[in-house]
Amino acid sequence: MILYIGMTVGIVLAAYFVNNRITVQPNMVSRQQVSNRIMIGAIFTLLFVVSATRFQVGNDYGEYVKIFGYIYSDKHVSTEIGFNIVVRAVQAVYGAGDLSNRILFALFSFGTVFFFLKAIYDQSEWFLYSVFLLMTGGYYFSSMTSVRYYFVLAIALYAMKYALQKKWIPFFLWICFAALFHKSVLLVIPVYWLATRKWKKWHILLAVLLCGTCLVFQDFYRRIIFLFYPFYENSVFDNGETSFANIAKCVAVLVLCLLFYRYSIQDHAENRFYCLLNLGALILYVFCPFIPEISRVGYYLNVVNIFLIPAVLIKIPNKRQRIFFTVCTTVAFSAYLLFFLVKSTDISIRLLPYQSWLFG
Repeated sequence: MILYIGMTVGIVLAAYFVNNRITVQPNMVSRQQVSNRIMIGAIFTLLFVVSATRFQVGNDYGEYVKIFGYIYSDKHVSTEIGFNIVVRAVQAVYGAGDLSNRILFALFSFGTVFFFLKAIYDQSEWFLYSVFLLMTGGYYFSSMTSVRYYFVLAIALYAMKYALQKKWIPFFLWICFAALFHKSVLLVIPVYWLATRKWKKWHILLAVLLCGTCLVFQDFYRRIIFLFYPFYENSVFDNGETSFANIAKCVAVLVLCLLFYRYSIQDHAENRFYCLLNLGALILYVFCPFIPEISRVGYYLNVVNIFLIPAVLIKIPNKRQRIFFTVCTTVAFSAYLLFFLVKSTDISIRLLPYQSWLFG
């Protein structure tokens, strides 16, 4: 736990010296640009090394080692074709065994960390606080518990900028690429498109009716889900449970947005997009607990809070209120991280104790 807390503090301190909102002058490299490159390089290196060199860390670490072996032996696996191709390519060079397994974990760690940081640098209005939320919200640490899913989540976060710019072709291509590793990401194509629309009253009424159908026609929706994911039916993930922690976070963020709607949401298309996705995540957690692994589905939506929360906080016009809500948010997410780390020794998470093959 000391390692995780220490690296979080170190990364947040390094992020303090990054300014992603500077104006870049052609044929000139400013002191701030140099600082940005050094600090982002340091942040990336630390996040990558801790994730890439882990050993038996993450609840599905052993399961992925088995999948690597099955792919090498030409046995049937449920993983997507893109993932299988990458595994086969590495195994073609290094064979099956510990070395190829370590390289595969490192490759996906590299991609996950890269796309998370690239998305934050490109989209966040406050780089420091977005990095803080990436760490304390558990997104980075959870990426060590599901290789494919968090790699794809990071790509979806990166591709989001194209949806905001309404550049639908590159957005669609990035999501299709991500779907080669985890097809659940295809959900974001209609959802992100809907979040870019200007909602009218009848749209809201339609959304309310749709929520009602989730309560009445659960069996119908489940049949559709299991057409794509038949192995989830009656599995340990098909338990009908929802995430009360995520409900609480979504509600708190929604309240913050409503309190300062006029300053940070009303005339800001990007923030309205993020706010609608946060609302969509809340609807999923409340009305759709019949979806297996509901938290992971919801993360495609509420991961935007690493952009939304900082964007709202920095636009609070009253300085005392801005400090008050920033401190409250910081304390709340710091407490959440501690709670998360305390639970991480559980076999369903297994992030602690941390072990690395670097140290034998």
